[in-house]
This record gives sequence, C-alpha cells and structure tokens, in this order.
Amino acid sequence: MKVPVYGTKGEVKGEINLGKAFSSPVRTDMIKRAVLVEKSRARQPYGADPLAGQRTSAKYIGRRGKRNSMMNREIARMKRIFATGMLRFRARTIPGAVKGRKAHPPKAEKNWKKKINKKERLQALFSAISGTGDKGLVSARGHRIEGVKHIPLVIDDKFQSLKKTKEIEDTLLALGLEKELERCGEKKTRAGRGKTRGRRIIKRKGPLIVISDDKGIVRAAENVPGVEISDAKRLSVGILAPGTVPGRLTIWTKSAVEAVEKPTGG
Repeated sequence: MKVPVYGTKGEVKGEINLGKAFSSPVRTDMIKRAVLVEKSRARQPYGADPLAGQRTSAKYIGRRGKRNSMMNREIARMKRIFATGMLRFRARTIPGAVKGRKAHPPKAEKNWKKKINKKERLQALFSAISGTGDKGLVSARGHRIEGVKHIPLVIDDKFQSLKKTKEIEDTLLALGLEKELERCGEKKTRAGRGKTRGRRIIKRKGPLIVISDDKGIVRAAENVPGVEISDAKRLSVGILAPGTVPGRLTIWTKSAVEAVEKPTGG
C-alpha cells in the first residue's frame, strides 16, 4: 500500500510503500494482553509489615489453676493482655481484635509481573501499528480527523529537525489537525475521590509522533497539549493503543516507517 509523504508545510513530497506492519490484522485481544503485561511490569510491589499487629505482650494461658488462666472465666479463649486497669484482659493479635493483625494482608514478596511470548508481543505490536492506519478505529477513539489529509499520516524527515514549539504547531495545523489540537486543549475536572489524590485534571490523549532520530523535536513538542513522541525502535503497544484501545492518531516520519519493519526487543 502506497501513501503520500507530506512536507512541513502540508505539501505532498512523494510516496512511500507501507510494509506488513501496517497491513496486519488488528487483534484487539492481543493488544489488550500486551498492554496489561506492560502495566504489570511498571507496578510497584507493596505489602504490610510481617509483624504488624503482633508486637504485644498478649498471650494465652490454658492450664487450669494457673494464674491468669483463661479457664472458667466465661470469656473467649484468645491471646489477651495481663495488666491492670483498662487493658486488663484486652484481646490482641487475632484479626477480630482491636489493634490485631490483618487476616490476609498484602504480601511484599508477591510478583505482579505478567509474561507474554515474544511472538505474541510482536503480533500485538503489529496489530497496534496497523490500527493507526485504520480511519474507522482512529475516529472511534475520539480523534477529530475531519481535516486530516491522510490516514496513516506520513511526514518528511525534516520534521525531526524542528526546534521550536511554534514550528511544531504550524506543521500540525498544515496537516489538518486544527480540531484535534482544540480537543486536546480541553481540560476536565475528574469526578470522585481522585481530585484529592494528585489526578484532579483529566487530559486527552492527542497525536503520537513517531520518529527515528531526535534532532530537537522532542524538546520542541513538550508544550503542545496532548502530543507525545516516541522513537520507532522503542515503540510499545501501550503508547500506540492507550487503555488497550487501538487506533491512536499517529504521525510517522518517513524513516520511522522504514524502521518499524524491523522491530527490536523481547
């Protein structure tokens, strides 16, 4: 499949032939599995202190006739504190007691990482790449592509050399992404408890720019709302299909298209 290659001013500069990565079937099940594996590897293990709730002098005495014995007292036989005053015979240690241990606390040694076969990961990556070239999937994700010149969108390598945010914005406008940038500029306050936990504002996922060589574009595009940049050799399924949903609006440089035909990683 041949697609046009655009310049930084929006003009057609030539054509490029897309390989098998862009013609693979879109397997949403494989994409979902690969994204969940990526998220599991970024998860930080957590757990409770193994001695939490057990640092106490409470003990159980079951022998009859012995001092502080639990027998013949008409109380539940569990570990209790032998002291005077308010703490006398207060239960501790057991999960049902005040300041007792948890019945099934989270374990710090639990391994949260999931596994995926190399061929399955590559199949998911090809599916995600192919999804960026499907106009129906891109539109279904919510991207505003009414004025976009072509899907998939391929641009000349000169785009990688832009070093000013204004130049990046002008190029995106020339490619017909005006409504998409307006959508990414919108902010929404999160509903619920997340407002007090450092994620008050919801920002939209905008265009993804895939490059093969950073000549200043990464720093220049930092302040464009919603825009992300990734190296073609370090592409992940999660960045191509955020939230396990394929069809992200992606701008490919000409050299990046050639690089994705030889994916690396395991």
